[in-house]
Amino acid sequence: MVTLRIGIAGAGVLGRLLAVQLSRSGHSVQVFDTAEGPGPDDASGARAAGWTAAGMLSPVVELERAGAEVFALGLRSCSLWPQIVQRLVQPVDLRMQGSLLLAHRSDAGAAQRVVGLLRAKADAAYQPEPLPLSQLHELEPSISGPALAWLLPSEGQIHPVQALQALAAQATAQGVEWHWGASVTAVTAGQLEVHGQRHCFDHVFDVRGVGAKPVVPVRGVRGEVFWLHAPGVPLHRPVRLLHPRHSIYMVPRPGDIIVVGASEIESEDRSPVSLRSTIELLSAAHSAIPALAEARVVHTETNLRPALPDNLPALRHAPGLTVINGLFRHGWLIAPALVEQALQELEL
Repeated sequence: MVTLRIGIAGAGVLGRLLAVQLSRSGHSVQVFDTAEGPGPDDASGARAAGWTAAGMLSPVVELERAGAEVFALGLRSCSLWPQIVQRLVQPVDLRMQGSLLLAHRSDAGAAQRVVGLLRAKADAAYQPEPLPLSQLHELEPSISGPALAWLLPSEGQIHPVQALQALAAQATAQGVEWHWGASVTAVTAGQLEVHGQRHCFDHVFDVRGVGAKPVVPVRGVRGEVFWLHAPGVPLHRPVRLLHPRHSIYMVPRPGDIIVVGASEIESEDRSPVSLRSTIELLSAAHSAIPALAEARVVHTETNLRPALPDNLPALRHAPGLTVINGLFRHGWLIAPALVEQALQELEL
């Protein structure tokens, strides 16, 4: 096999997956990113969207707003993630124990419409399964309040912070060269321009997300999340509470942490979380898990998801250049499948 010099613009989940896969195949890989380092703390505010995500691997639930392409990519990624995690030098919390849909009795009509839509769009093997409340309480004894529940057994979750750290460590161990604090100002076939200096490669990948503006017609969509420390409040799988205005998710993490989020705001504002989001999201979470009343809000975070005009992912090749962008709210769900597709098409 011919060894190629590969340049990657962007060190989010796409950039790190590409770095791991390409360096494992024997290629010489360099990654450039505006962040100050590989970790989650970045004073520059240039954090990749992947750091803020809840890490839900929910191809069926995403059919509420996405189509067959995202569904197929999501199913493929759910089969790829266990293989990827198994080969990393650092552990990553990955759970494929299914997810839950919940609804209060007052929201039954809206919830049934969502479930009906999922059933119409999902293959027979991935249908939401109605869950009697007795079985719900056996699976998740902390949940109390919702009157309706459905189980999605094919879904799961990944810990984004652990995964990003482990991917960087794996790529480093395989010889990848990282350039932090490096703002890529132009990407052309076989070239990355950084601080006025051109770096030449056999092939380059542009996976900068919102950072690819204005060359790529991508916009940032604001998301807000809360980390709750809730010792003694067990939760074993991701939960979505269906609501007429939005679906609130609650995702368990190690250390008695539950991540709560839902906001999807058409704004490129990176300022702290809003009062409205705080009241709506945490009140909804408490209505499904009353024991969260004594949880402590230990962290809040905002970030921008990269979205194209049609809210669908784009993978585009040209000689010496590949562009992947527009993962929107599906980054962790579809990134492995998109990387696999890109490398197969390039025969790398």
